[in-house]
Amino acid sequence: MDGRPPPFWQHPDFTAGFRDFLIVTPGLAAWGVMTGVAIVKAGLGVASLLVMSICVFAGSSQLAALPLISAGAPAWVILATALCVNLRFVVFSLQLRPYVLHRPLVRRLVSGYLMADFGYVLLVRRFPRPPADPAGRHAVDAYWWGVGLTGWTSWVGSTLVGVVLGNAVPVSWGLGFAGILALLGVAASLVTSPLRFVSAAVAALAAVSAVALPLKLNIVTAIAAAVGACLMLEAVERARAARGTS
Repeated sequence: MDGRPPPFWQHPDFTAGFRDFLIVTPGLAAWGVMTGVAIVKAGLGVASLLVMSICVFAGSSQLAALPLISAGAPAWVILATALCVNLRFVVFSLQLRPYVLHRPLVRRLVSGYLMADFGYVLLVRRFPRPPADPAGRHAVDAYWWGVGLTGWTSWVGSTLVGVVLGNAVPVSWGLGFAGILALLGVAASLVTSPLRFVSAAVAALAAVSAVALPLKLNIVTAIAAAVGACLMLEAVERARAARGTS
């Protein structure tokens, strides 16, 4: 034995990640099927269908970009829309950075590609703080790959099913709403402190208030409002603690 940890797929946390993700898979699959149907409705060719289904692991940005592609919008408008919708991943990355600093660059890039909304929520719920010991880091790696690979497989598979079904499933069914409900259920389980409750409430109010903004900018507004509110509350709490100490 050389003392090296076992491969991540043999770690118990990899199995735990797979098992935890299965809970939200039905909602994600419904969302993926609807995205595949929307791709067909957009009139894209077969090659474009496959590339978007496999390479673009981001359902909300796909759904936001497809109407623009169908309308023949300029490429910069499509890219700007997708960027605005996906800006939440910047916040995810800031929080997850300490979890992956020990990894090589290539593994960080692949891990970042596999990390989407559901995986992020499940990971930070299981590991609220990045572990400092090698065994804990390996557990995080294994769980990350467990949820990431399960999520990617579920998304790509269900999207391709939607592409195959094509016109058989009308967009008016709104199956994507099932994915949103699944994400809300998992996110609600993270509201375990007053500060997290305030963050969720502020984000929800800001997103609804700014829903009329173009390019899905209400999502960016919600993120900025929630982060700003939490930073102010943390500053107030630190000031109170300093006064109590003095």
